[in-house]
Amino acid sequence: MALLLNVETATTNCSVAVSKDGKTTALKEDSRNGYSHAEKLHVFIDEALKIGKVDKTELDAIAISKGPGSYTGLRIGVSTAKGLSFALDKPLISVLTLEALALKVEAESGVIVPMLDARRMEVYSAIFDWNYNPLRETQAQILDEKSFSDYLEKGKVYFIGNGVAKTKEIISHPNAVFVENKLPSANEMGLLADRKYHSGDFEDVAYFEPYYLKDFVAIKPKPRT
Repeated sequence: MALLLNVETATTNCSVAVSKDGKTTALKEDSRNGYSHAEKLHVFIDEALKIGKVDKTELDAIAISKGPGSYTGLRIGVSTAKGLSFALDKPLISVLTLEALALKVEAESGVIVPMLDARRMEVYSAIFDWNYNPLRETQAQILDEKSFSDYLEKGKVYFIGNGVAKTKEIISHPNAVFVENKLPSANEMGLLADRKYHSGDFEDVAYFEPYYLKDFVAIKPKPRT
């Protein structure tokens, strides 16, 4: 048995779940108010543990969604997870954000493309088959009319994540299925984190960093006129 605390902060969804043997037993999340992770994350952790009737000391490990995603969101989530892991002397497990997002799609054929919005016409995306086996690793890519054409010609392609809105404007293939209004959630992390726990796939708490995929670029504020 593995009792895990799962933390997801890669997008506007501030999400915390307690899972037992890969199944969610308590969930607390909110994606309605923008990036409010700094204010809500620790509160949500306490509330999820209370809902699940779990004391922090009973946890077997801490799992964190490692990215890609929002720089600020990832930093807050990873810092919190590392702090808990160190303070409680529990292993730290990282889960790829897009892999967990793919689990929100239930299909009997085709492929799944979880995608998160990046700048302009760019997205962070990965590709999985309908059994959630990876077909292509996470990449930052600029969308155009030919994006994912090889997969679209062969069958259904399920696009999911906050990158769907811009993708719909470019791709109009009949095999494209757009799963809208879905964000990464700690609810799907438990299964992946449980597998890593039982295989002993842990991170070095001292050196672990979020998977940003791209270097951070600060945007200078416009001068006041």
